[in-house]
This record gives sequence, C-alpha cells and structure tokens, in this order.
Amino acid sequence: MDISRLIDPLNEPQREAVCTDSQHTLVLAGAGSGKTRVLTHRIVYLIETGQASSFGVLAVTFTNKAAKEMRSRIDTLMEQPPRGMWVGTFHSLAHRLLKTHYKEANLPEQFQVLDSDDQLRMVKRIIKDLNLDDTKWPPKSAQWFINGKKDEGKRFKHIPASNDFHEQGLLKVYEQYELICQQTGVVDFGELLLRAHELWLNNPKVLEHYQDRFRHILVDEYQDINSIQYAWLRVLCGEKAHLMVVGDDDQSIYGWRGAKVENILRYSEDFKNVATIKLEQNYRSSGHILKAANAVIGNNSGRLGKELWTDDEDGKQIRLYAAYNEHDEARFIAEDMEGLLESYNEMAILYRSNAQSRVMEEHLIRLSIPYRIYGGHRFYDRLEIKNAMCYLRMLLNRHDDTAMERIINLPVRGIGNKSIDTMRIFARDQNISFWQAASQIVEHKILPSRACNAIESFITLINDIDSQTGDLNLTDVTDLVIKQSNLIAHHQKEKGEKGRTRVENLKELVSAAASFNNESDNSDLSEFVSQASLDAGDNQADTHEQAVSLMTLHSAKGLEFDRVYLVGLEEQLFPHKMSMDDPDGLQEERRLCYVGITRARKHLCLSYAESRSLYGSSQFNASSRFIREIPNEHIQEIRLKSQITRPVMYTETPKEIMNDSGFQLGQDVNHPVFGKGVILSCEGIGSNARVEVKFAKSTKWLMLQFAKLEAL
Repeated sequence: MDISRLIDPLNEPQREAVCTDSQHTLVLAGAGSGKTRVLTHRIVYLIETGQASSFGVLAVTFTNKAAKEMRSRIDTLMEQPPRGMWVGTFHSLAHRLLKTHYKEANLPEQFQVLDSDDQLRMVKRIIKDLNLDDTKWPPKSAQWFINGKKDEGKRFKHIPASNDFHEQGLLKVYEQYELICQQTGVVDFGELLLRAHELWLNNPKVLEHYQDRFRHILVDEYQDINSIQYAWLRVLCGEKAHLMVVGDDDQSIYGWRGAKVENILRYSEDFKNVATIKLEQNYRSSGHILKAANAVIGNNSGRLGKELWTDDEDGKQIRLYAAYNEHDEARFIAEDMEGLLESYNEMAILYRSNAQSRVMEEHLIRLSIPYRIYGGHRFYDRLEIKNAMCYLRMLLNRHDDTAMERIINLPVRGIGNKSIDTMRIFARDQNISFWQAASQIVEHKILPSRACNAIESFITLINDIDSQTGDLNLTDVTDLVIKQSNLIAHHQKEKGEKGRTRVENLKELVSAAASFNNESDNSDLSEFVSQASLDAGDNQADTHEQAVSLMTLHSAKGLEFDRVYLVGLEEQLFPHKMSMDDPDGLQEERRLCYVGITRARKHLCLSYAESRSLYGSSQFNASSRFIREIPNEHIQEIRLKSQITRPVMYTETPKEIMNDSGFQLGQDVNHPVFGKGVILSCEGIGSNARVEVKFAKSTKWLMLQFAKLEAL
C-alpha cells in the first residue's frame, strides 16, 4: 500500500515517530512542532499498514475541541472514515465506558453527570445539613477537597482519620457527598475517572476485553495527566498494549489542579523499551522568539531537554516596554494596537492574574478597540441553559436532587426557601430522594396548602411533559420543555439586552438539539444531556466577531497569535509571590512564561510597571527575573528609564552566572548559620553576584563571595 502521502509531508523526527515499531514511545513535542500531525498520521499509518484496526485504537485528548480536530484530520487522511475508533477526552471516554457497563460499575442506567455548579450546590446543601459553619468550611473549599481526593484516586474510606478539626469536617462532607451521589445516581467529573478505574480493578473480564481490544493507545498532552488518569492508563495498557504519549515537560503548567509533570519525566522508568523522539523544529514562531523561550526555560532543572529551532528568519526583536504604572502600560498597548492594520483576531494580551484585565479593558474601550475575555461563559454554562437542561434531566431521572432543587421554583411558583428546606430535611430523615419527599409532603399535607399546591403543580408539570414526549425526537422534546416550562416568558420579564439574550439562547438550545440529532450516532435525550455536561466542563471561548483576545497565561496554552503582549512581568506578580519561595512552584512559573512566549508567531512585546495598583494596594516590584533571563541580542528596549540605577538587561544571564560560580539553580546547599536550603535565583555580575536561597525558616539573598555556601 502506498503510504507516501502520510510520510512525505513530515520532517525526519516526525516520520520516525509515525513509523516507529517500538512498543512504547515518548514523543517530546516542543511548542508548534506539529504534534497533532504526528498523532493523526500515526493512527492512519497503523490502520493502513495493517498493524491495527480502527476498532483497536484508543486516542485520548484533553479537550473536546482537540478530540474533534483529531477526528476531523483522521477522516480527511483516510478514504473512508474509520469505524469503532475511540477518540475523546479522558472524561468522555470514561463516561462512554460507564454507560456501557453501568451495572458492573454499580450505577443506574440513566446516571447523569454533575457539572461544577451543580456539584457546588450539592456541597452547600450538605454543609447546611451537617450544621457546619460555612465560614469555617467554605463550600468552594470543600468542593476542591473532594475533587482533589478523587484526582488522587481516594474515596472517603481510603482516607485515614484525621486529628485536624477542619479536615474532620471536610471528611464528613465527603462521606455524605458520596452517599447522596450514589443514592441519586449522579457522578461528577472526578467520579467518572475514579469509577472507570475501579471498573477495571473490580471486573477482570471487562478489563481483559478492553486490553485485548485496544492494542494501540495514544495520549496527547501527557504532561498534564493527574494521578487517577495515570492509574487508569497503566491498568488498561497492561503488558500487551503499544502506548505512544505525546507531551512537553516544559509546558506542564497545571500542577495547581492536580497535573503531575513527574508522569512524563518518569515515563521511561515506568514502561520498558521506550523510544524517545524529540520534535524540536518549530513551525510557528520566528527565531528571536524561539531563542528567548529556550533561554528562559533553560534555567529550569530536571528537564528532559530540547531546543526549539526554525528554518524561518529571526524576524523582529522582542520589544520590552518599561511603564511607569499599570495605566501607562495599558495605554501603550492600546495605542500600539490602534496603529496596526492587521486583524484584531491575531492579537492577544496575556497576563498572570485575572485582576490585571480591568485596566487593560478600560484603555481598549477608550480607543474603541473590540476585545474579548477568553474563557468566558460557554453556551452550556449560561444560567438559562442550565435551567432548561435541569428540566430535561428531570425527564430522565426524577431522583436527580440537584436538578430538582434548581428548578422547583423556577419560574417562581410560590415555593419558598423554607418549604424547600422542609423537603430537604424530610428527604434526609426518610433516606429518600427530593422527588419522593415532595410527593409524600403533598400526599400527607405536611406543608401549608398553598405550598403543597405549588409543589403539586411542579410534579404535575414534569409528569405532563414526560407523557407528551412519547415518540418525539430530541429536537421536539427540547422545544416542548422550553415552551411548557415557561422559561422563555420568565426571562422575557428581564429588561434590556440581558433578557433578549437569554431568550435567544433558549431558542438556540433547540438548534443545538437538532444539530446533535444530525451529528450523533446516538441522539437520545440521555446522551444529549450527558454531552452538554461534558461540554460545560471544557472551558474554551466561543468564536465571535473580530476582537483582541485577553486571557490569563493558563488559558493561552494551545493557542497562537501573530502578535502577543505579555504584560505584568514583575517579581511578586510574575513569578507570582505564592510560588517564589517554592523551587517547584518557581519552575512551573517559568514554564508558564515559556508557554506565553511561544504563543507568538511574529511579534512579541513584554512589559512591566515600576509601580502597580493591584488587589487594592500599590506595589513597587523589580522587573521579573524572566526578562533578565533573555539574552540582550533578542531584546529591543522601547524606553529606558533614567531613574533606574541598573539596566533591565544584564550582560550575563543567570545561567551563566551560576555556571561561573559552580552552583546551579535549584541546587541544595548548606550555610554555616542558616543551615540547608535551595537556590531559587541569582543576579549580578562577577564579585557582585548574589543568590536567593530558601532555608527552612526564611529566604535570604546572599553575596556569593562571602556566603560560604557548600553544595550538597
């Protein structure tokens, strides 16, 4: 079979990755090096050379958008779209698995997925039922605790009893949360992976079936997987599967949400006979940008190591703007954009903290420059859509407590908070669902007649809608729910643009159902509701009119723009003050800077402010160490400030200073007075060079020539 069309467009390392015969392969793919091309070409290569059937391939991505792009490319490369292939996110694949084996997973057939908002609502209710003070046990913190434990693969029963009073409260919430989820047949995002992992462990025959089926497993963004995702993969792979993972340890920036960069760093230790292939040729950025990125990330220790390069020219130097304050910084950027002829869609402002956007927005508005806050509410995250989806969920499962509590008095039908509290307590005491409690309260007239009548009207409404769905298709069911629930009339009462937008969104939900009807292999209501929950967790921005994109650096990963403004490069802000005393945290901050730099294709502008009003106070911070880590030849300073006694750029980089001194960034050292510590950063030249060292009780700046540091 002629596979030249798959191989010829690739460079040598890409070709090696696509054609490898190694059982396990680590593709270390730098930013803009064509990793998606490698993954898709590899899958098609395996199928067309007869090494695998489409039925035997499992491909895992981190966003639904990436999964859709991968599938689209595979369909384009193949003459006939492959059937039976599993391509999706960890969560969507786990959901598919649990839907197929719901009995073995101890779940009801129509189990539903809780999105983050509904999960928080349930946690709030539990904290109230347990009579816990929500100022000492904030619901959001309890939610993070539960999700964190699930990401670690730990249920309540796996966590040892604690002597810490606060953790005892959190464990009580977790215990009750697990109980209610099991009783009501709902799962959250973390539960999808945890339950799927337990399915493997508790059902050897099910595991054996999928191990025999999926002989080729490919994982994108491997540096971002957490503990439970890693465990799920390890069990599925067994001894037979061929596992190809693609990732970049230099772009591991989600440690705060459970991702463990160690998983990619130790891949060659965890699996036998691993072939490591590096994709270092960049097809996105100009030379100056790539050399700056290499210089910054080179200061991190423990890297797998790679050097981005390009066949393109060096292009324009990176511009550096030294602002007096945040208003001067924003004014400069807005005016700079105003004078450009290129598309606003190709411009982005990246910042470390969301709070930085406010001033940027003010100055963009003044110059009438359209902008978009990237990562805003997606369609299925919008209030009116979530309300409609809860009505649909009630048709599927009357015992969905979170859905019922959200809509029982929406639109308002005279059921107050006191009545809802009574139903909640009754349900808890009788160990029944909210729906069952409501029915019994009406039957036995436990509440005043007005409240009972209102509750009965809700029960009748849901039953009547359900009775009318009959043989209706998904589109007609959705349209029926929206009309008979009176949600449109409810939102029409809201004045101005907000009300009109909400009504338009509800009408668009019917179009979404119609589209799902046309595109899905299984377009029943249950699948539609589940997919909506999965989409709500995939926090990508919608595409609108031409506009400048404003976003945090974490949101920027995976995106690229012709022109990027990376702002707020100051110590305490970027790197963030919460990470500066932690060597691992500081390395992640540097990786975040690397990600920001490599978002730019042609033009990159860095900026910092001498003073900045942020979080309600004025700050006077030094320019970021990340600026000083970029060699001078790649930087064009737009304005030098005479009041600064030393230049922003040094003639030597911190890495060179450390090499001359015999020490390294991140190295363990001992001081005769302060004891053991870790080198965090350095600055200065020659005899004036000094290092920042974190000791057990403090962080100190020490002159190298006097410090008497001993390397450990």
